[in-house]
Amino acid sequence: MNISTSAADERVRAVRFDADSIHVDLMDGRTISAPLAWFPRLAAASMEQLTRWELCAAGRGIHWEALDEDISTEGLLRGAPAPRSRSTA
Repeated sequence: MNISTSAADERVRAVRFDADSIHVDLMDGRTISAPLAWFPRLAAASMEQLTRWELCAAGRGIHWEALDEDISTEGLLRGAPAPRSRSTA
């Protein structure tokens, strides 16, 4: 039996948002969705700010300069929310 598998390509093709979620389309055809609540900086941002993303990490990451936020496709695939910030008080 010969099983054909295509190589996973976890680079970002597109990023979309709805009221509650981020949706990341990958080059290999998969879509990853996660709740915006996992990413407090994104959840607090305007739709205009959300749409101002750029690729980073050789296409395997998403960066928002104005929001100081980065998300990797690896983290999204693992289901990893943004780390909680520590209080420096």
